[in-house]
Amino acid sequence: MIYPIVIYGSQVLRQKAEPVTPDYPDLGKLIEDMFLTLSEADGVGLAAPQIGKSIKLFIVDCTPWGEEQPELADYRKVFINAEIYERSEETDFFNEGCLSLPGLHEDVRRPVSIRMRYLDENFVEHDEAFDGLPARVIQHEYDHTEGVVFTDRLSSLRRNLLRGKLTGLTKGKYRCAYKTKQI
Repeated sequence: MIYPIVIYGSQVLRQKAEPVTPDYPDLGKLIEDMFLTLSEADGVGLAAPQIGKSIKLFIVDCTPWGEEQPELADYRKVFINAEIYERSEETDFFNEGCLSLPGLHEDVRRPVSIRMRYLDENFVEHDEAFDGLPARVIQHEYDHTEGVVFTDRLSSLRRNLLRGKLTGLTKGKYRCAYKTKQI
């Protein structure tokens, strides 16, 4: 099943998500459907809140960058109950977009590397470091499980300049090639 993407202004994008338990109903099917949804929308990451589910689950698929960076050719991961507990002092800017904020792209400063604990789709525990593009995508999706969107990471001046576009999103003024909904 391909889910519609929840658009900016929907309350679920501002909620701190709930932990996922091993008995979550049809979790494997949900993860499979999230990858289908992500592929349909041509994205590289998708968090459960973006499909209307306020749970600590997100997926990352960096394979679109595989031609430029061969180590990302098969880079698909599932993150359950993730916790970033270490961030590098070194940061950089990257032009980010978000399926929940169609048409908006901004340079966002983030740490270049992180360390985190998470569970995979089989509820196996991992403690892992990430850097480069995967770290960037993971931080973006992790933010969704914390009720944060990438525009929150911009300067207040930049957010003020985007206010009209953000208001437009909440009123349904956007165009995109994938299914969406506002809740």
